[in-house]
Amino acid sequence: MVLLMFFDSAHPQVNPGVCRYPLGMAGGQIQDEDISASSQWSESTAARYGRLDFDDGDGAWCPDVMAEHEALKEFLQIDLRTVHFVTLVGTQGRHADGVGNEFAQRYRIKYSRDGSRWVSWRDRKGRQIIEGNRNAYDVVLKDLEPPIIARYVRFMPVTDHSMIVCMRVELYGCEWLDGLVSYSGPNGQQMTLRGQRVDLNDSVYDGAMGYSLTEGLGQLTDGAWGLDDFTQSQVYGVWPGYDYVGWTNASFTNGYVEMTFEFDRVRNFSSMKVHCNNMYTWGVRIFRQAICYFRSESDWEPDPVSFRPRVDRISPSARFVTVALGNHMASAIRCRFAFSDAWMMFSEIAFQSDTAVYNTSLVPRKRGHTTGIQPGDDPTHKVDDSNTRILIGCLVAIIVILLAIIIIILWRQVWQKMLEKASRRILDDELTARLSAQREAFSYRRSSLSSEVESSSTYERIFPLGSDYQEPSHLIRKLPEFALSTEDTEMSTSSSPQKSSTDDAPHYAEANIVSEKNTAGGSTSYSMAAVCLTVPPGREGALEEFPRDQLTFKEKLGEGQFGEVHLCEAEGMQHFLKEDFGGNGDKPILVAVKTLREDANKNARNDFLKEIRIMSRLRDPNIIRLLAVCVESDPLCMITEYMENGDLNQYLSRHELQSESSTSNEAPTISYSTLCSMATQITSGMKYLSSLNFVHRDLATRNCLVGENDTIKIADFGMSRNLYRGDYYRVQGRAVLPIRWMSWESILLGKFTMASDVWAFGVTLWETLTLCKEQPYSNLSDEQVIENTGEFFRDQNKQVYLAKPACCPDPVYQLMLNCWRRNAKERPNFTEIHSTLLACQE
Repeated sequence: MVLLMFFDSAHPQVNPGVCRYPLGMAGGQIQDEDISASSQWSESTAARYGRLDFDDGDGAWCPDVMAEHEALKEFLQIDLRTVHFVTLVGTQGRHADGVGNEFAQRYRIKYSRDGSRWVSWRDRKGRQIIEGNRNAYDVVLKDLEPPIIARYVRFMPVTDHSMIVCMRVELYGCEWLDGLVSYSGPNGQQMTLRGQRVDLNDSVYDGAMGYSLTEGLGQLTDGAWGLDDFTQSQVYGVWPGYDYVGWTNASFTNGYVEMTFEFDRVRNFSSMKVHCNNMYTWGVRIFRQAICYFRSESDWEPDPVSFRPRVDRISPSARFVTVALGNHMASAIRCRFAFSDAWMMFSEIAFQSDTAVYNTSLVPRKRGHTTGIQPGDDPTHKVDDSNTRILIGCLVAIIVILLAIIIIILWRQVWQKMLEKASRRILDDELTARLSAQREAFSYRRSSLSSEVESSSTYERIFPLGSDYQEPSHLIRKLPEFALSTEDTEMSTSSSPQKSSTDDAPHYAEANIVSEKNTAGGSTSYSMAAVCLTVPPGREGALEEFPRDQLTFKEKLGEGQFGEVHLCEAEGMQHFLKEDFGGNGDKPILVAVKTLREDANKNARNDFLKEIRIMSRLRDPNIIRLLAVCVESDPLCMITEYMENGDLNQYLSRHELQSESSTSNEAPTISYSTLCSMATQITSGMKYLSSLNFVHRDLATRNCLVGENDTIKIADFGMSRNLYRGDYYRVQGRAVLPIRWMSWESILLGKFTMASDVWAFGVTLWETLTLCKEQPYSNLSDEQVIENTGEFFRDQNKQVYLAKPACCPDPVYQLMLNCWRRNAKERPNFTEIHSTLLACQE
């Protein structure tokens, strides 16, 4: 419980998809004295019996006989003691082991945050009536869209005629840790964009609405963040602009929007997060400056906090802007957000304060007091001092135990790192001595070992190699653990594979684990050894800082967990690098700009810089080249080549195979020899990577770019693009794996080697010769693909291979089959594949 409390305090934004915990009617956390009602049929149907799945008393709460004109006056009220974010409600009738048969077919909900001002819940289309039960025993769950933020909730049965209704209920959600009880400010406005009406008003605001918003909560606290394109929404069936509240600069003579935020008590505020749209190509930008004033008692403090966000001229993506509030004590905050363009739009505002550490909904409720709080009573939050002391003592004891465990774990990790460094130092010294004495011998050994070199990963610790093969049926359940080191890596291109399970694994992974034979047991072990890395001639990581203002955004290519990839035009790149890229030397060239989000953690920043260092070493005609960087300020950027014809998958899918009988002029054609040339270029680039002991991990046509004269260069933007989300198997919303391109040992054992890249090339070659008209194994589901890898392991001739493409000669298809051999040592290396394809072209 304590760990969850701290996690919640670190992430104050509420996620409605996760915030769905039962709040205690059925579980008993809500005490009898916190449940009241307008009336009751009898003592045995009082409010305290209105708990879901309980059949105490006569089995439910039943109000007095409801006349038609009193139908909306009866209610069952629940006091949650603190303000909660409620996303779901459940109702049930009175079954009483078959004796009762009363239920509410329809009902309404009212809620309040202070016990005096009540609001009727409405759905996104303004409807108040909720469809309830159809019998007395089934539980009916209803999502509240939009969710409500309340301390008091009333269920109000609705009937069309006199009848007896009974209800049992439950609320689902989580505690509202922000403490925000209302925000006020100008209502959103209307925009006309390309002839389309875009309504940017706060449509779910539960306070007074007019030109201004007063004493309510709404769109800015519903837990839903707007998309980059503000005319689109994640909610089905709503109007353009629904997710955002927006204002135009032309309506404010002072140049800013002022908003006031009221809280439940005095809090120590550390930060405010504002989710802003930044589609500057349409005149929308994040605010230029925020000035915030604080009120703790009755007067506003004279000294405000001022914050200016960093200007981003590259990415038009919506983002959270964190405003530091300097640990001011306040019960109200008034902020002025200055315009930096024609429009300013917010979709979510959240606050972080010290009181968000304790989840008070877990505090035991008092017993022994009068049952029910009648309407009109002044609700107060009473605390039993003795229970509070016991709770604090328990929390302190738990925290001390956790700290002791953490210290022990850290101590063990320090010792492990010291031992690893010592062993690595010994190995490095030994290898250096060998290199100085036997350089020629080592060069020969290195070529023979290159096919056996493997990249380090967390997989080998979770799934030991050899006899501990994981059955595919069990593997699917274990994939969340297996896939930790590939968790949404998305766009990483090069990095050392020595990573913890929580870091993102790169696609270009430098293989620095040398396979060695264990003389005692004869089994294969893996030890840390420094593999000699041949650095290409020329500059070695000495990349210059490129001026950001010479980059012009064109479109977003994709996004990942820690950053985004944008297609930009770079002005003056030829003069900057003093090289000729072809064409007009003064003409801007297309480049791909990979950015790291400003809020990325320290490990992500280190990996990004490490990736830059390694990418700067790669110089090959068939590998995308790193041109320049922007690292003097955030966001960090690396600028790489981009080919004007896009990725190979989309390029080939637009073509038809050229043949003598082809008469159609609807689609461009491409010859078999051109396809073979493209595949040969891919092997040339992979041969270069394998010579440096690099493992790509995600070789596919989506990760190859096409330039002039059908030039091919290998990249790795595929995973970051929404277009190819279907090519990746997502495990519980976390890890993504290109299983249709992965070797059986990569899926089942977590082994990524140059031999597994050869397997992926076989699939890439199949894609190329089928002109990417269908996905590999398109007739199999993802689970069936994983099951098929088990057949490769068992090798009982039951495995399913990709069928031979129509234009594929037998020798080339045999090459594919060789790439998919069960034994990784029997697969050809890229030098052999390159020679074979060259021979097929002749």
